[in-house]
Amino acid sequence: MSEPFVATLRTPATPLVLPSAPGTPTVTVRVQGAEAWDAVKVVCPATAPVRALKAAAMPAFYPADTDPAEVVVKFRGAEVRDEGESVGAAGARDGSTFFLAVRRRRPVR
Repeated sequence: MSEPFVATLRTPATPLVLPSAPGTPTVTVRVQGAEAWDAVKVVCPATAPVRALKAAAMPAFYPADTDPAEVVVKFRGAEVRDEGESVGAAGARDGSTFFLAVRRRRPVR
């Protein structure tokens, strides 16, 4: 099966790939940084926790010293409260988009 069209929009050609056991079904999702309006494509097992997806995508959007607790993951407009939940259990399928955003907006100086 070819990758979903939405996964090709404004994403680098090479996806981030989360490790999985051979034969494990994978999904291709898009992770977008809300502040950067940029996106990365991630191929991950449906059983991977949302936390792992966030950890893999954060370096593409935020400086290395950014506290992961200050970044929220949103899916279908709502915050994913339990980041230990699997990507599949959150309802993601091929072509789904997750958003990363800073929990508290920083003032402009």
